[in-house]
Amino acid sequence: MDTKTKLKHALADELNLPELKEATFDDDAPLFGQGLGLDSLDAVELVIVIQKHFGVEIKDMDESRSAFASINALAAYIDQRLAA
Repeated sequence: MDTKTKLKHALADELNLPELKEATFDDDAPLFGQGLGLDSLDAVELVIVIQKHFGVEIKDMDESRSAFASINALAAYIDQRLAA
């Protein structure tokens, strides 16, 4: 399973976002605000889910802002950290 698919399944299950598993979900849609609708409390859970499922720690919140832009951006961020 590729990173993006694994990420979508983990977020769908852990954050109760079943729409992520639908083929019609836009992987470039924003995760926060008008896109997926996540808020600041979800951001904390998102960090935990990423660590739990991928072993990637997000310590720098400035850097993570761009990673949290969309599913595609977050999957690329995870892949980059795993390759390092």
